[in-house]
Amino acid sequence: MHIHILGICGTFMGGVAALAREAGHRVTGCDAGVYPPMSDQLRALGIELIEGYGADQLPLKPDMFVIGNVVSRARLADGAPKFPLMEAILDAGAPYISGPQWLLENVLQGRHVLAVAGTHGKTTTTSMLAWILERAGLSPGFLVGGVPLNFGISARLGTQAAGQQRSLFVIEADEYDTAFFDKRSKFVHYRPRTAVLNNLEFDHADIFDDLAQIERQFHHLVRTVPASGRVVVNGLEESLQRVLAQGCWSEVRSFGSTVSDFTAHGEASDFEVQQRGKTVGRVRWALSGTHNQLNALAAIAAADHVGVAPRQACEALAGFQNVRRRMEVRGTVQRGGGAITVYDDFAHHPTAIRTTVDGLRRQLDAAGKSGQRIVAIFEPRSNTMKLGTMKSQLPWSLEHADLAICHTGGLDWDAAEALAPLGARARVAGSIDEVVAQVMAAAQPGDHLLCMSNGGFGGVHARLLAALASEA
Repeated sequence: MHIHILGICGTFMGGVAALAREAGHRVTGCDAGVYPPMSDQLRALGIELIEGYGADQLPLKPDMFVIGNVVSRARLADGAPKFPLMEAILDAGAPYISGPQWLLENVLQGRHVLAVAGTHGKTTTTSMLAWILERAGLSPGFLVGGVPLNFGISARLGTQAAGQQRSLFVIEADEYDTAFFDKRSKFVHYRPRTAVLNNLEFDHADIFDDLAQIERQFHHLVRTVPASGRVVVNGLEESLQRVLAQGCWSEVRSFGSTVSDFTAHGEASDFEVQQRGKTVGRVRWALSGTHNQLNALAAIAAADHVGVAPRQACEALAGFQNVRRRMEVRGTVQRGGGAITVYDDFAHHPTAIRTTVDGLRRQLDAAGKSGQRIVAIFEPRSNTMKLGTMKSQLPWSLEHADLAICHTGGLDWDAAEALAPLGARARVAGSIDEVVAQVMAAAQPGDHLLCMSNGGFGGVHARLLAALASEA
C-alpha cells in the first residue's frame, strides 16, 4: 500500500509514518518547512518528503492520503486555500483518512493497547511503560510523542512475546482533536485495554471552552475500555474523579494519594513503592521531581495489568534514561569561576513550567548547589498560550526561577504586564537575538539556563552555547 501523509513531520504523524514503513508500506509525505529531527529520522527510513502542501502532489495517486490535524480548510488573506492539496483531494474524491483512524485499522487492531493520557507527563510516562515492558522481555510496540533515550526511536511495531495472548502496544494518548473532519480526541480511536489517566487540567483553549469539555473527552476514552481492562487513575486529581463518576465499567487502580493502590514513600530520586500498604519495590534513578515519581507509579500500575510484577518494574526504572527534550542537558561551558549549563525542556503549560523549574531547584538543593541560579528562558508557543488564556498563571509558574526571560515574538498580549508581579526578575525579548543578548548580559558562573518551549525555539540552545563558548 502507498500512503501519502499530510503533516508528516509532527511527532505523532512522523511516528505513524515510521510504523507504516516498518510494516512494509510505501510511505511519502509533505509538510511546511520540512524540519528536523523528524525529517532526518524519516529520510533515514527511506521516506520521501515533499516541501509544502501543493496540489501538484495529487498525481502521486497513493492508495490513501493520511491527514494530520495541522491540515484545515483555512484560507489565506488573498482567499487562496492554505492547504491546496487538501482541496484537490476533496475535489477529486480521492481516499483520505485521519492518522489515528489509520493507526487503529492498520496497527492497533487485535493488540493489547496500553494508552497513556493526561495533560502533563504523557511522553515520559509512555516511555517509562514501554521500557518496563521491554526489560520484562515483552517486546512492546510503541508510539511516543518524543524520542525515548532508551530506544533512540519514537515508534516501532514490536512483536508478540511468548505467553502473551496479544502483542502489546504502548501509545501516548492525546486529547487534542483528530482532524478537521473528526473533532473527537485522538485517543478515542485507540481502544485501549489498559488506560492511564495521569492528570487532567485545562489546556487547548483553541478547541475546548472549559475543563468540563475535556473531562467529557476523557470519559469517552473510559467508555472504550472493556470490562476486562484496567483504568489507572491519579488519585490526587479531582477532575479525574469527576470523569470516573460519569461511569466506569472496568477495573480501576489508583496511584498517588495516601489511600491509593500504588503509593510512593521517599524522595523522588530514591523511593519505595507500596501496593495497598505492602512494599513491593524501590526506585533509585537519575530523575527528580514529584511529577516523575507519580509518572513512575502510573507506569508500574499499568505494567502490573499485563503481568509485570511491581518489583520487576521498579528494577527496570533504575535504568530509565528519560526522553529527549525533558530536562535534556544540551551543553556546559566553563565561564569564570564555574560552569554554565544549558537545558532543553518541552514545558509550555504553566503547570509544566512550574514543575520543571521546581524539579531543577530540588535537584540543585539535593546536590548542595542551592546557591546556583536558575534562569528560565521560555516562549508561550502553544495555541493555548498564544491566546493568552493562562497568562495570569505565569508568575506562579516561574516563582522559583531567579530570572525569567520571555520570548514574545508572535504574541498579541502584553507579556511584560503579565509578568509584572515578578518585578525585576522578569524580562521580555521580541526576538531570538534579543533573548540571547539578554541571557548573555545576565549570565553568571554556575547558572543553569533552562530553555522551555514545545517548538524548536529558534535554535536558542545552540546559540547560547556558542555565545558562551566565544566568551569563555
